[in-house]
Amino acid sequence: MKVLVPIKRVVDYNVKVRAKSDETGPDLANVKMAINPFCEIAVEEAIRLKEAGTAEEVIAVSIGTNACQEQLRTALALGADRAILVETELEVEPLGVAKLLKSVAEKEQPDLIILGKQAIDDDSNQTGQMLASLLSYPQGTFASEIKIAEEKISVTREVDGGLQTVSLNLPAVVTTDLRLNEPRYASLPNIMKAKKKPLDTLTPEELGVDASPRTEILKVSPPPERAAGVIVESVDELVDKLKNEAKVIT
Repeated sequence: MKVLVPIKRVVDYNVKVRAKSDETGPDLANVKMAINPFCEIAVEEAIRLKEAGTAEEVIAVSIGTNACQEQLRTALALGADRAILVETELEVEPLGVAKLLKSVAEKEQPDLIILGKQAIDDDSNQTGQMLASLLSYPQGTFASEIKIAEEKISVTREVDGGLQTVSLNLPAVVTTDLRLNEPRYASLPNIMKAKKKPLDTLTPEELGVDASPRTEILKVSPPPERAAGVIVESVDELVDKLKNEAKVIT
């Protein structure tokens, strides 16, 4: 079985993101970047499938600038066998990402595609579903448990009412939730080995995909600072403030 794992380069989740002074976007200068946490979970699950003997090859793929090689090397250090970078300077939107991944999937012919359910920078939660639709693959989203047996994959997914288990024919697309696993740390020997693992570079033009964005960001600004709380003297005063100042009750 071949497993394809798309990953995204995002600001490290421990870093507080600030807007640029001209409000044209987030300020990413000298900011620590990392693999999207949900993508890390996808990489870990793919590696566990390989360690269990279910998968033979794990391929990490990322879309973005040349700097994404850093995150791909991290995925290789964690246990992926090889990596693919679709290099572009464009701010690729979820639909564009899905189209590019479709082309990569058609080239690689994976049996399973595992990716994070969303990225922590835009929280779109769209790419996995779009990719499954474009490929006409069955999909299991928000996976908290995965079991593979006899050309089928059983995905336990988190829904509003609890848990739902779906059985999908392979090939399939699965998006990961936080409770699927706990990602490992890359060891120093594996980090050194990752430098010698193959990393291929493609372009959207080579894949025959127009990845141009369809929307334009007009302004990025920080949320308003939260006002300090006040102590009220009575229930009547509290109700009055909730009704007339906060306007949360009528």
